[in-house]
Amino acid sequence: MTIRLIDGGWGNEFTEALVVDGSQLLIVCPFIKARAIEHLLSLKPAAIQVITRFNLVDFAGIASDITALRQLLKAGASVRGVRNLHAKLYIFGNSRAMITSANLTHAALNYNHEFGLVVDDEQVIKRCRDYFDDLWTKAGKDLLLHQVDDWESTVKSHHLSGGQPDTAADLQDFGTDVSLADPLLLPLSGASRAFVKLLGSGSNRVPLSTETMEELEGGGCHWAVAYSRRPRRVKDGDVIFMGRLTNSNDIRVFGRAIGMEHKPERDDATPADIEKRPWKGKWPHYIRVHGAEFIAGAMGDGVSLNELMDALQADAFASTQRNAARDEGNINPRHAYRQQAAVELSERGFWWLDERLQEKFGTHGRIPQSALRQLDWPDPAIALAMDNAG
Repeated sequence: MTIRLIDGGWGNEFTEALVVDGSQLLIVCPFIKARAIEHLLSLKPAAIQVITRFNLVDFAGIASDITALRQLLKAGASVRGVRNLHAKLYIFGNSRAMITSANLTHAALNYNHEFGLVVDDEQVIKRCRDYFDDLWTKAGKDLLLHQVDDWESTVKSHHLSGGQPDTAADLQDFGTDVSLADPLLLPLSGASRAFVKLLGSGSNRVPLSTETMEELEGGGCHWAVAYSRRPRRVKDGDVIFMGRLTNSNDIRVFGRAIGMEHKPERDDATPADIEKRPWKGKWPHYIRVHGAEFIAGAMGDGVSLNELMDALQADAFASTQRNAARDEGNINPRHAYRQQAAVELSERGFWWLDERLQEKFGTHGRIPQSALRQLDWPDPAIALAMDNAG
């Protein structure tokens, strides 16, 4: 019997295991992302059964991808859902089993510090298969493609509404209740990229005393951030950190949200939008956001971008990190965002900023949902109709 304790490099472990035995892949995993599924399917396992979660809140918050479910079904996999699933178990034929903290995400398989064990003992593998088979029997019916389509429409409508608190009731859990443990809460760690959206301009800075609610009322970044030209870089699921230019010669990050790829017409300011906020005449193109959360305080309570750049130097942003690796181009982070509407963070910058924003939330709290409901929100039916028309 061989048992190996592993604390990283799970992607290589998966690849090796499927090369050794690709006859059948059994998966128990709460959160599944498309990029990880692409890798597994490229290794061509002969048969796949998956037990995961069908909670639309997970898909709306990008902890999991509906696209990944569609990929699995199109590859011939059978997929079932269990409420409040937390276990992570992977079984490769009769040859190997993995019990780990790692979800099926690119970050978990390649970057995160995930701990678990890999075992090839026949009796242990049999016990793991017994657990899987018992849970599979209790997990209800197989997922169908038309259900995936319906869920995708529901989640997209929620996103297009800006993730309004009142629309969260539509995000049902379609998994089978087999009385497992409480759900794991996973906010934004499944995101692929992150940007700091720079709000304001050199001639439009605000005092550090400016309240977050005042900024939301004037800027509307609880459901969209605006650009002067059509934004091309942000894709669905990318994280948008809200950074406001202040008169302290600093940019303060006071919130974050999940972005949606820009789509012309759907994501362009209407005459009503411009009437409400005249500055949108010069900044008429949107990246819609959803799931936004903001510090309950003032700009001065936000995370300093100067501190990020001082701490990480060239590693703060994606562009400067690439240039440093190639030993050419600008590596000064303070030059990287000049004349830019947004700046892409490096992976290290993403985690640095997200960790400190979480600390700020812990210190100052988040603006409550009851207050966010009082803000103006877009009509998701109009946006969805324009989206479908395109």
